[in-house]
Amino acid sequence: MKRALIACLIAGAAVLTTAAPVSAHNALVSSDPKDKASLEAGPAAVTLTFDQDVQGGKDINTISVVDANGGHYEVPGDPTIKDNAVTAKVNALGKAGQYKIGYRILSADGHPVSGELTFTLTKDGTGTPTTPADADASSGGDSGGGIPLWVWIAGAVVLLGGGVFLALRGGGAKA
Repeated sequence: MKRALIACLIAGAAVLTTAAPVSAHNALVSSDPKDKASLEAGPAAVTLTFDQDVQGGKDINTISVVDANGGHYEVPGDPTIKDNAVTAKVNALGKAGQYKIGYRILSADGHPVSGELTFTLTKDGTGTPTTPADADASSGGDSGGGIPLWVWIAGAVVLLGGGVFLALRGGGAKA
């Protein structure tokens, strides 16, 4: 019985020391313009504020502004990052209607986070849409990345089960 307890303690310690900490991806806390806002004039820039710092780098973070027909209005190039705020310049918008703000940022924990907001332009603008070189941010899907939690749980069960099996098996010869 003593061996079983020791084996369980060792297996438990192994699980606790090898398990990765749970990482919380960045979450959007505010935006300018706000989600579902109605605007008479298009914004000169879009600013997205997250709950944690955003990692920077060339071609890592994207923000897109897209009309109902798929025309893009964001200024080409990387958005500006200051701590937890990401800002992209926007060209003059076109026809009145609904616009989507798509984003994909590199979270503080190293995982990409993406999403989508909308706003409505109530008066026609003077701009014309462009076609972006990379429209990934407009997809709005979340590609989490990383190792799923179930893998860690399955590993813990296997380690614990193996430790208990070895302890109960007895296997030791008496001297």
